[in-house]
Amino acid sequence: MTNGSSRRALVGLIGANIQQSISPALHEDAFAAIGMVGHYHLMDVDTLPGRTLEDLLAAARTAGFAGVNVTFPFKEAVIPLLDAVSDEARQIGAVNTVVIGKDGRTIGHNTDRSGFRAAFIDAFGKDAARDKAVLQLGAGGAGRAVAFALRDLGVASLGLYDRDSERAKKLCADIGPCAKPLDAPEPAAANVAGIVNATPIGMIGHPGMPMTPDVECAGQFVADVIYTPLETEFVKAAKARGARTMGGAGMCVHQAVDAFRHFSGRMPDIDRMRRAFAEAAARRSGGGLA
Repeated sequence: MTNGSSRRALVGLIGANIQQSISPALHEDAFAAIGMVGHYHLMDVDTLPGRTLEDLLAAARTAGFAGVNVTFPFKEAVIPLLDAVSDEARQIGAVNTVVIGKDGRTIGHNTDRSGFRAAFIDAFGKDAARDKAVLQLGAGGAGRAVAFALRDLGVASLGLYDRDSERAKKLCADIGPCAKPLDAPEPAAANVAGIVNATPIGMIGHPGMPMTPDVECAGQFVADVIYTPLETEFVKAAKARGARTMGGAGMCVHQAVDAFRHFSGRMPDIDRMRRAFAEAAARRSGGGLA
């Protein structure tokens, strides 16, 4: 669980374009709350030229990390590099949390599914998607977890669009009969109860919108997994058209709660973690980054 001393922990995040991540604030505060000194290290391939996922994972093992989170674009690619993967993460086909044992053994988990599901319920209620049609944008690592979460929430049908049509088809096959790949998202948008963006489009560093917002409707729910910025242009457009909206902040907090439990063996205080997120987001906004 810890690096060196039982009162210290070293964890981190491997991904691209992660310099604005709020995860360090969440995890370091959660460690402080249980009387530990924790350091959360960002391993950003955009600022570490030539370093591969395999290099960074090996470095974390050698340095005695208790674990790492894994984000875009590595949630699927990390699986073959691990010693073991939880049943749920294997079903999803994506890992966002890797626990590293004292012997260096790595075990992959997925907390995006539970994180999105809990955030969705907080924002819209547990029955907002039940027996309804939903449109999802993106079938990558985050998209796979979100699709399974929507299945958990009881969707009647899930239309899936990804620029990589084969990736969308594969995810639909894994989800089951309720899921259908789409050639384009816009034609389906008017006939669904809600739309979820699980792509990185709209994130700082990935400008644009995942689809035209002109087809969003009043009364729909529109959710985005992105929290940098806290409110994407896609979400702003949906809100302006009368949709109920959810940014990625809630998912970030809920997935961090579960990830911290894997890293430390302790369940953090979710209300404290929400406050830590809000404080870190406010600091970031003060710097003109949110």
